[in-house]
Amino acid sequence: MREKLRKYFALSEKGVNNTLVASRWSFLKFLSFVFPPILTFFFLQDVLNGNVRQTIFYMGILVVIAVVMFLILAKEYKMTYDVTYEESIQLRIDLANKLKELPLSYFSTHNLSDLSQTVMMDVGNIEMVISHAIPAGIGFAAFFILMTILMCISNPILGLTVTLPIWLGLATMFLSKRIQQKGVEKYYNKLLENSNAFQEAFEMQEEIKSYSMQDQVKLDVEEKLDSTERIHLKAEIVLGFTSFLVGILPCLAPVLTATVGAVLYISGSINVLYYVGYLMAAMTLSNQFAAVGEFIMMIFFFETSYRRIGDLKAEPVQTGQDKELTNFDVKFDNVEFQYGDNKVIKGLSFVAKQNEVTAIVGPSGCGKTTVLRLVSRLYDYDKGMISLGGHDIKNISTKSLFDKISIVFQNVELFDCSVMENIRMGRKGASDEEVMTAAKLANVEEIVAKLPNGYNTLIGENGSKLSGGERQRISIARAFLKDAPIILLDEISASLDVENEMEIQDSLNKLIENKTVIIISHRLKSIEKADKIVVMKDGVLDSEGGHDDLLAKSNLYRSMVEKSRLTEEYVY
Repeated sequence: MREKLRKYFALSEKGVNNTLVASRWSFLKFLSFVFPPILTFFFLQDVLNGNVRQTIFYMGILVVIAVVMFLILAKEYKMTYDVTYEESIQLRIDLANKLKELPLSYFSTHNLSDLSQTVMMDVGNIEMVISHAIPAGIGFAAFFILMTILMCISNPILGLTVTLPIWLGLATMFLSKRIQQKGVEKYYNKLLENSNAFQEAFEMQEEIKSYSMQDQVKLDVEEKLDSTERIHLKAEIVLGFTSFLVGILPCLAPVLTATVGAVLYISGSINVLYYVGYLMAAMTLSNQFAAVGEFIMMIFFFETSYRRIGDLKAEPVQTGQDKELTNFDVKFDNVEFQYGDNKVIKGLSFVAKQNEVTAIVGPSGCGKTTVLRLVSRLYDYDKGMISLGGHDIKNISTKSLFDKISIVFQNVELFDCSVMENIRMGRKGASDEEVMTAAKLANVEEIVAKLPNGYNTLIGENGSKLSGGERQRISIARAFLKDAPIILLDEISASLDVENEMEIQDSLNKLIENKTVIIISHRLKSIEKADKIVVMKDGVLDSEGGHDDLLAKSNLYRSMVEKSRLTEEYVY
């Protein structure tokens, strides 16, 4: 049972243990609700037998029952909500750690809005289920099974009149479970679609306005909202009808008990005490189930949330051991890799040596950027082997690997904080002076001079207050600050003007000593002096060597150089 609970509700081991403890106290809570009817039963028995005791006796028992009930309810409340808060904290920590360990390939194949929904809404749903539904549901189930057995042993006919309507209510819940879940899942998927539409509308404002698409986007969003409301309404109607049945069936218990009990009493099969006792039991159990029934339905309602969190927890992560690396030669040995069904790297082999600059060139789509992603282990290769200093990078922990790599990709991602803190992401413990030195090497000083608060200026979400070239230079400054032994540069000149590119090239020359540098650039002029140029075509090695050597032996490289020259000389 413990393992089933953990998997079904995506709980931690500690969360399962605490939930079971809370369920035991919930069972005692329901059991304590029987104490007042039992006291009433014995009082009536004393009255009918003419053996009424002193009032203080009954008052004393009543006080004891009240104290016991108070202590049980207080403990049950504390255990239930302590479980909720502890598990929700642990769940968010576990999810955050899981997201850190997942490879980049996971984020490229999963919807980010869906991930946000899982971390925020789904965890909130599980909080609600833990605090209200699971302990109450398990506690009531154990209590009701016990009561069914005891009452049916005492009087099978009256026992069935009390418990059968409630069992029918439970059966209705479980039989309608699939229908409810189908409607809820459809509703959640629609919410996700809406979230994507809103995010797209926000992010694409420049394109939407420039092409006068405001009315069309507005209509599309409104249609999605209307459609969502219709789906939600259908789901609520199904849920409402089920709730009605579940609510009405247990109410038949007191009616059936009163009717059947009266017949049995008149026939002399039972005495008045049995009649009153079973009638009180029917009313008590019916009221308890009415309160718990909504919680049990809540468990079904949020099943999609448990599944999504469970799926995220079950995602495989990159493994490896922490290693002290001293040699930083990068070797590709017959490496293959594909995105989904699209094979991008098809048996690639080359070596990028330490203390050398290795440039990778080739036509668009040949897999150049993918090579950098594989070296940095943002993705794991499928076949062959990539080694770093003789170690298979799959056997090196991502922490050890990332500590040794500085990456500057073509698409720059910045945080909504100051210039200073954005650069400091390269090395969190760096002083302000070290940050400013790195900024100077990347020509960020020119940007800072124009900003109202200098290095402390907030640059907006993803650097929205800066130009593409300015964002690129901040990204380069991060790499300079990290000063890692492996430097990966992907089209860093794409957003730079010629003057800035030349200055940054000078800075790079100062930093590459004793480092492994792998660079991708569409400006072939800038990589002519690289120690080695690797020419790729359709995911395989076309040729490799120095600039002059490749001009002599590689038709592809010679063609690319010629096209690059014509492009630079073209005048509009």
